[in-house]
Amino acid sequence: MHSISDLSLFVLVADTGNLSQAARELGLQPATASAALKRLEERLDTRLFERTTRSMRITTQGQLFLDYCRDALVLLEQGEAVLGHARDRVQGKLRLTAPADFGRNVLSPLVAEFMALHPGVTLILQCADRSADLFRDPVDLAFRYGRLDDASYVSKELARNRRVVVAAPSYLTARGTPAAPQDLQRHNCLVHSLSQSTSNTWRFMKGRTPVEVRVHGDRVADDGGLVREWAVAGHGIAYKSWLDARADVEAGRLVVLFGELTGEDWPLHAAYPHRSSIAPAARALLAFVAPRIAAMAQRV
Repeated sequence: MHSISDLSLFVLVADTGNLSQAARELGLQPATASAALKRLEERLDTRLFERTTRSMRITTQGQLFLDYCRDALVLLEQGEAVLGHARDRVQGKLRLTAPADFGRNVLSPLVAEFMALHPGVTLILQCADRSADLFRDPVDLAFRYGRLDDASYVSKELARNRRVVVAAPSYLTARGTPAAPQDLQRHNCLVHSLSQSTSNTWRFMKGRTPVEVRVHGDRVADDGGLVREWAVAGHGIAYKSWLDARADVEAGRLVVLFGELTGEDWPLHAAYPHRSSIAPAARALLAFVAPRIAAMAQRV
């Protein structure tokens, strides 16, 4: 691990271009500062500065490392600020966006607990299955399902989560229980779709073998919460995130089918535009909800 003091020195030398000046500002002897930079370069196996008798010019590799150092030091400063304040000092507006079903039934109760601990926090929660634009929309923190491949923002996996096939006992009594995924083609399946071209392919794994089934039904919605409600009402079979279906399964309102198969990997992430831009209240919320959400997802 790198010393925080070494990283702070590196950033200050990069900003001033002068090792002696940076050493004075940090209260170090020039020889101590020189040794610290040398230690950092040896650990990285990279020359960070081109040295002359009068100045130090940062190298290309040093410039690349500098951006990461700035982010790391900002994160540490924010963490110290959050820990250094009393609980009632976590305050400010939280602007969150989350998938509809997850936002209403999982995230909202957790945020209510968090706000009871921190009465200085106010909330704007957008529940929608269409993803917000993190750079255009006023959002501090976005919760999203699935794989996130966009490198333009920062994401953190909160829970290993999978999708499960669920149906109400009343539906199974009336229509029978499908024994295999292929049997779904003879059942009324409730489809969650965010586009005009309906996505009605459900994917599973049987060991290492992928299984795909095209399903059909009399109901399609762009709201995952509505699809779950239809399933609870006995209107058909749904393919839902375990985090969304968990409470209904545990209460007996829904039954998980095909327990021998592995549903589609559907991890939950928190995303925000940049490490240094996340508000302290949002960071405190993440620390509060992350272990609770991970515990909910443990079944799958």
